[in-house]
Amino acid sequence: MGTTASTATRQQGASRNGAILVTGAGGEMGHGLLQALAEDKAAREARGESSPAIVAIDLRDLPADHRKLCDESFTGDVCDARLLERMLSSFEVGEIYHLAALLSTRSEFVPETAHSVNVGGTLNLLRLAAEESRTHGSAVRFFFPSSIAAYGLRDLESKRAAGAVAEDSFLHPHTMYGCNKVSGENLGHYYENHYRKLASDRIERPIDFRSIRFPGIISADTVPSGGTSDYGPEMLHAAARGEAYACFVRPDARIPFMTMPEAVEAIRRIMSAPKDRLSRNVYNVQSFNPSAEEFLAEVRKHFPQADTGFVPDEARQAIVDSWPEACDDAAAARDWGWRPEYDLQSAFSEYLVPRIRERYEGS
Repeated sequence: MGTTASTATRQQGASRNGAILVTGAGGEMGHGLLQALAEDKAAREARGESSPAIVAIDLRDLPADHRKLCDESFTGDVCDARLLERMLSSFEVGEIYHLAALLSTRSEFVPETAHSVNVGGTLNLLRLAAEESRTHGSAVRFFFPSSIAAYGLRDLESKRAAGAVAEDSFLHPHTMYGCNKVSGENLGHYYENHYRKLASDRIERPIDFRSIRFPGIISADTVPSGGTSDYGPEMLHAAARGEAYACFVRPDARIPFMTMPEAVEAIRRIMSAPKDRLSRNVYNVQSFNPSAEEFLAEVRKHFPQADTGFVPDEARQAIVDSWPEACDDAAAARDWGWRPEYDLQSAFSEYLVPRIRERYEGS
């Protein structure tokens, strides 16, 4: 982005409205996060407190149910500096949720494009945050959703021996998406702690970077779209629709999962935690870690006619085998009160199945 004429205008004190920026707002996580932010905004305003605008960016026009939760939305690419400058001409950003990304499966087909979007876009937003911090004089709080794809265990034997993996182990990902997530984590640490280290006019800690390394996420409200961990939610949604499904991993494949409401609540918790409580920038979370066979057994408790078979895809299975069976989330529990709401059985009975039945039986 650099220092442009519009950046100079901002630095001269042009009047702008305070804002929370959400990129990738039209994606699977975006809707739940926008709902949470809108609820928080309404609660503050009900108490007579001022509240920043909710501003969204997505590559496509937001659906109406997303758009109504925002004060303003922009359509375009986070790699487009002109789009970001247009947004900044009206809004002073104090908090960023950078969800925009090319997902794991698609990224393996176009790895160079994935790097441009996932790393280049993140770099654009981090630089924007640092410039905004310089303008308004306080650190911009920045949330970056990382992924279990950041891990890379050598083989299945290593995976089974590793058990619950901590945040700083096995960070040699086997996919471009995973490489991009590790890059984003490292860039966030750099921008918070070391940005422009040798510059005479550097500012200390221009951003407050916080990241969660999510496991597979299961939503009742959105159909999976391109993640390698999506075999679980895909078999559930297919069963609810009465469609056959060929699962692309072995029955014994095992990784951790959580539900979308838990993921959104984890974001709320980490972003509201006092900075002095945080011992690190990046945290693991998880709720349950069934094998694919155990996941299917739970599906069949609720949809006995589920027509699901296992047809492993060697390449995608190898990716899943490089991810841990479980993640050690003790740091998140200690530092900002993370705790799962569901286990596998209650996730199905209390959240997934009632909502999914309503979704498909009502259509």
